[in-house]
Amino acid sequence: MDRGRTIGWYAACAAFAAAVACFSDQPVQRSWGTWAAGGYLAATASATLWRSYGRQAAVVLALTGALGGPLLWRATGGRDLPRVGEGALTVVSRAGELLLHHGTPYLDGTRLYDPESYNPYGSALAVFGLPHALGLPGWAGNPRLWFGASGVLLLWAAFRRAGVSDALGCTAIAFAAPLLAQPLTLGGTDIPVMALLFLSLALLIVPSRVVLAGLALGVACAMKATAWPAVPVLVAMLLVRNGIRPALRFTVAVAVTAAGSFVATAPAALAAPSDLFRNTVLFPLGLTQRKTTAASSLPGHLLAGTGSAGHWVSIGLLAAAIVGTCILVVLRPPAGLAAAVRYLAGIYAVIFTLAPATRWGYFAYPLGLLGWYALTTWDRTGPAVARGVPVQPAAPAVESTAAYQSART
Repeated sequence: MDRGRTIGWYAACAAFAAAVACFSDQPVQRSWGTWAAGGYLAATASATLWRSYGRQAAVVLALTGALGGPLLWRATGGRDLPRVGEGALTVVSRAGELLLHHGTPYLDGTRLYDPESYNPYGSALAVFGLPHALGLPGWAGNPRLWFGASGVLLLWAAFRRAGVSDALGCTAIAFAAPLLAQPLTLGGTDIPVMALLFLSLALLIVPSRVVLAGLALGVACAMKATAWPAVPVLVAMLLVRNGIRPALRFTVAVAVTAAGSFVATAPAALAAPSDLFRNTVLFPLGLTQRKTTAASSLPGHLLAGTGSAGHWVSIGLLAAAIVGTCILVVLRPPAGLAAAVRYLAGIYAVIFTLAPATRWGYFAYPLGLLGWYALTTWDRTGPAVARGVPVQPAAPAVESTAAYQSART
């Protein structure tokens, strides 16, 4: 980013963090907002006053305020803060213990006594709870550490595969942003899922890597259902851009990897499919006795809150949106990766708006997609170009098989 955009970006981040600090009803979020607002203000000042290295210093200051400071505070002085908003860490830690001792990360219906008893995540996410289950103490056993470590590594790899010359710098910029810094500080489960999604997109830049892209997306799908909307969009794109065989290889890779990951991380769940369905489908839709705590002022949740009829209308609208998405990608499939990113961002926005149980934090998916795309197009002179991988001037993607072949010659 140039100097002007850097100043504007961190000023906007500071305003957002200050709003969180002032208006959030959760102590852990207010703590993050206070730390982050200071870091972003310092980053804005650095970029404004220091012309030579101000932008580089701004990233360091933003990372310190939005990520380093809050995490250190949580590990020391902030340990006594209420854990409201960090229920995902409890769920994943317990899922790791259940997987290790019982072969499934899901409790049966007789033991589901409160919202945190349910596990709405894919079975593969329980892997992040295994360090705790194996007895690692403190932060070494905290899923938050492993969410962050895997997210950093995978996002760096995504930038590398996209041909960004300063992949480490772009990774730092991404994790300094509120979209990743806030959920990581609070222990959100979406960091590795989003990073795998970005890696899959980056691998699809080169048509010969469709199987690897399918493997990455398959693991993401086995972690959280939020990765599944990417499958029809990317399959449709591959059909247009590369033809039926690459699209079929990608589809098979996603399906086999997702199924294999499920069997590996929840073998006992095969004998009790009702527990899986109750935890991962009925609970997120609000159709169980204990309701999810996910709430917001979005239309789907407000409609569901009007009563049983409104709840079913919200579910119906969500189902209609999913069907409409499938029809859209069939009738007007994205012609390249740039279009696929825009399609997917729009689809996520619609789904999260209409879902009966949703949070504003889920919009990290569409905004993260657009942010990742912006960073990859910002610097396109990296190692992928040096290896002869074609990169279009307008997007980090090969828009058609013909363009790919033309660029190689």
